[in-house]
Amino acid sequence: MSDDRGGGVLQPLDPTGASLGVPEPVVDLPAAVAARERTDQPRWVWASGAALYPTLLRAGVTVQRCHDVELTEALLLGYAGRWGEPRGLAAAWARLTGAPVPADPPPRAATPPGTGQAALFDAVPGPPGPGLTALTRVYADQLGRVAGTGDPGRFRLLVAAESAGALIAAEMGAAGLPWRADVHDAVLAELLGEPSPVGGPPRRLAELAARIADAFGVRQVHADSPAELLKAFARVGVELPNTRAWVLRGVDHPAVPLILEYKELYRIWTAHGRAWRDAWVRDGRFRPEYVPGGVVSGRWATRGGGALQIPKVIRRAVVADPGWRFVVADAGQLEPRVLAAVSGDARLAAAGATGDLYAALARDAFDGDRGRAKLALLGAMYGQTGGAAVPALAVLRRSYPTAFGYVEAAARTGEVGGLVRSWLGRTCPPGTAGFGVDEAVGTDPEADSDAQSPRARAARARGRFTRNFVIQATAAEWASTLLAVLRGELAGTRAELVFFQHDEVIVHCPVAQAGQVAEAVDRAGRRAAALLFGDTPVRFPLDLSVVECYADAA
Repeated sequence: MSDDRGGGVLQPLDPTGASLGVPEPVVDLPAAVAARERTDQPRWVWASGAALYPTLLRAGVTVQRCHDVELTEALLLGYAGRWGEPRGLAAAWARLTGAPVPADPPPRAATPPGTGQAALFDAVPGPPGPGLTALTRVYADQLGRVAGTGDPGRFRLLVAAESAGALIAAEMGAAGLPWRADVHDAVLAELLGEPSPVGGPPRRLAELAARIADAFGVRQVHADSPAELLKAFARVGVELPNTRAWVLRGVDHPAVPLILEYKELYRIWTAHGRAWRDAWVRDGRFRPEYVPGGVVSGRWATRGGGALQIPKVIRRAVVADPGWRFVVADAGQLEPRVLAAVSGDARLAAAGATGDLYAALARDAFDGDRGRAKLALLGAMYGQTGGAAVPALAVLRRSYPTAFGYVEAAARTGEVGGLVRSWLGRTCPPGTAGFGVDEAVGTDPEADSDAQSPRARAARARGRFTRNFVIQATAAEWASTLLAVLRGELAGTRAELVFFQHDEVIVHCPVAQAGQVAEAVDRAGRRAAALLFGDTPVRFPLDLSVVECYADAA
């Protein structure tokens, strides 16, 4: 157990999770962990890597492997159809013993920065938890529940990748993404003009707001207010359902291009302006708090800082240290390739064996029309079934019936309230409430235009969600496995993982190591595909760039 002096207790375990020998109290837990890493390289078992690992990192200690009880409990609860129940160690222990299940503590507020089974320890900062016995018993119980899943081998890989993600997230937060504050300020000045001396929007936004008001023939319009914009359009005879960009682009009015420019600059000012930079960039590094598996598909999120939504123009401030470079890897066409791998459609897999899957589809079934091939495949995965997608989907259904049937089956299951699973076993939540922005699939404006009952529309939306979940969640698993393998490839070098966003990863490394790092990233991508899908013909190519500035990556 942890104490105020940084001590703790180590408990060796056997492969079943049973204790080996007696617990070993240690006065200096980080030093004891470091010593055990040098001699045994164990898999550590702990209640929550997010709570514990940053403390070890601050002491200069890294570990190779872990089993994260909290993350694993969330996966197992979801698999059992109990998605969303408290997942912390205390709740897991209560369920195991039949005691009342306490709620998990709320997430801490985001604060700008600053071969055998081996030892287990419980050293979570804060009030005492259920204790070492609870942690040991819950871990053994989790091993048994994993063994009882439909495909234990796959689920073990999911748990390993999720736990490794917690290590990587903490390490990336500690390393930080190199960030030039002076370049950032220059970009903001170029885009927004001078800050207002009395507060409020900077000069460029104020000018645009005035021009928007003039275009409507009124004295003032708050251009950041959708309600005011809708009223302004209504006054000139234009009735709109909302002020989303795709709706505005269909309107012929002089205010439209000004509003679109205002919206883009306003997002930059509020999300990545000077106040953001003052809060989140310290000592030349941007250090967000990553949340692995933060959305229901398994994709990562962040707790503050907006790291996963850095606009391309702001990426000009992401500049490597002198003598260093970024190796940027982007997995193109990831989700279509995942569908080719998991569906067992031999014809689609043959297309996925090429460098450009859409072009291969076009040659095979769409008379060379790459655009139609892409529209059909994305429509099948995202449930976009209206308009121009209809004839393209008919070709896809006829030419690739196994792949089409795979996502259709997931959609039908979702429509009747059933649960679907990713390739490794992550399970969708029982309802559509709570999935993140990136899960908002089925955005086709025509999809729900027909007259349907609210229940039918809800079922259809649920089907679009589950249709994409089986693909997007598996893509997230591939990406997490890539990260875990790459972390091992980079161990012992000066290179460091500094950024990850869905299907893109950045490694910061000395110039002399850039070529070797690029090769390591490529190997990691191929290894991730083999671990998930075995001997598949589908390729998962990575677009690699070696750049000094993130904005210059292809």
